[in-house]
Amino acid sequence: MSARRLRVGTRGSALALAQTRQVVAALRAAGVDVAVEEVVIRTTGDRSAASLRQIGGQGAFTRELEAALMDGRIDVAVHSLKDLPSTLPDSLVLAATPPRADPRDVLVSSFGGGLASLPAGVRVGTGSLRRRAQLLALRPDVTVADIRGNVDTRLRKLEEGQYDAILLAAAGLRRLGRHHLVERHALPLELMLPAPAQGILGLECRADDRDVIAWLRAVNDPATFAAATAERAVLCRLGAGCRLPVAAYARVTGDRLTLHARVLGFDGSPVIEVVLNGVPEEAETLGAAAAERLLDRRAADLLAGQAASDSKTGGTRHA
Repeated sequence: MSARRLRVGTRGSALALAQTRQVVAALRAAGVDVAVEEVVIRTTGDRSAASLRQIGGQGAFTRELEAALMDGRIDVAVHSLKDLPSTLPDSLVLAATPPRADPRDVLVSSFGGGLASLPAGVRVGTGSLRRRAQLLALRPDVTVADIRGNVDTRLRKLEEGQYDAILLAAAGLRRLGRHHLVERHALPLELMLPAPAQGILGLECRADDRDVIAWLRAVNDPATFAAATAERAVLCRLGAGCRLPVAAYARVTGDRLTLHARVLGFDGSPVIEVVLNGVPEEAETLGAAAAERLLDRRAADLLAGQAASDSKTGGTRHA
């Protein structure tokens, strides 16, 4: 066993802890023989009851973990990668992404069916502008309301009747052992395209820490890493992490990488999307190219309109 201890930083929610312990188990299975210390860090997003738009959007669940990496309190941070901004501090690196979990979204409702089962006017809870926009594009006759809290809290709010339906990530439900909800209520990817990197865990560490990088790469899945790189490149080029509903999903099949990206207006219209094919080795270039095509197809107008709105209100929005 290495004499060095690996200090793993994580948020303290049940889901974050489950994800971190899965990563530690994967390291053990890959033969990484090092003592592990779990370090729980409370983030801005964990401390606040406000909406993500009010507390800074993307980065609200990751900033404190990155600060702990940079000042040496932890050696690796385990993130839900969709929460991590597409541009990292120079001193940090995304070292690995384990195999992707289920990328789909799940509609859990008191009516027991899919989108078609929702009566007009029902109240659907989600904290994501991406989910809100895609839902309204499909069902403009429902009412979408903001919701906060962990998975259990949101499900309890549904059971108490505060909402008629809620939208959740399949990956989180599966990691918490709620597989039955996914099997019954998952939405097809073509209807509800996921957030960039949804279902992917990101293992971030200091760029100069060769030991940790080597350990983490033992659990890296190259296909997942390529998909994450392409999807995050869409956000990076758009500069839309906190300003527009953006969805992206990439998949490696054989030696080909297919990327589907979508930008929407806040109320679901317009829907602008592209599908591009390339090779995994050029994932970042493919993502940037997809973003350029989105910009050519009126996404630039949406960005310009939102920038004008933000300058008047001082507000930010979360994708």
